[in-house]
Amino acid sequence: MNHRKKTILIFILAILFLGAVTLSGLFCYDGARKTDFSVKNLMPQLMYPFGTDWMGRDMLARTLTGLSLSIRIGLCTAGISAVLALTLGIMSALLGKRVDAVISFLIDTLMGIPHILLLLLISYAFGKGFKGVVLGVALTHWPSLARVIRGEVMQLKESEYIQIALRLGQSRLRIAWRHMVPHLFPQFVTGLILMFPHAILHEASITFLGFGLSSEQPAIGIILSESMRYLITGKWWLALLPGLMLVMTVALFYIAGNSLRGVLDPSSAQE
Repeated sequence: MNHRKKTILIFILAILFLGAVTLSGLFCYDGARKTDFSVKNLMPQLMYPFGTDWMGRDMLARTLTGLSLSIRIGLCTAGISAVLALTLGIMSALLGKRVDAVISFLIDTLMGIPHILLLLLISYAFGKGFKGVVLGVALTHWPSLARVIRGEVMQLKESEYIQIALRLGQSRLRIAWRHMVPHLFPQFVTGLILMFPHAILHEASITFLGFGLSSEQPAIGIILSESMRYLITGKWWLALLPGLMLVMTVALFYIAGNSLRGVLDPSSAQE
């Protein structure tokens, strides 16, 4: 098995595991909210691999449900950010110097503000909760990818076939859709996947700080926030195991994104 096949296999395995976590969390939703005070504060064991909390709730079910919710929010927000980055990156490179100056100024401004602070402000402005989290994460993760796409389009528009299309009278919108978007698709997909771990971590972070999802939902940030007050009493499993699962999920998204980047890279075609 050559390097390219190994990379594809790693990508498939990472996506399958993340898909399994997402689906299992959907099926565990009711179990994550079920309380049973007769089995509260149990350490990890065969019946409860992640133990139970102070209300007798299954921590494995709560962790899977929280990760599933984070992954779905990550998919939604990363998709919005990637499309926004693609649109603004193409507009910046094609619609003249004034549009480019405005978009470049917006990119530099957003990248100059501390990320978590901007995310908290946007989430709070939109009323926190699910809507605030989605809009906050989606509106703060596009600048880096937009800058990359802008650079690609700036080089691409100087190519011979783009110049010929302009001389033949084709509109800039038609040229962007037919000739540039297919060329930018590998960068777009790779950037989209690499946005997922950032979106997941930031959703969990602002929820942990109390500016995200409501405490009624079994989100991973809520789980970690609630478990902090019980760590001093020795209930280490309430935070350690969900935290490790969150780190594993984020790492798998990074692995999947880097694997896809390697597969789409033309220089690796013969490996």
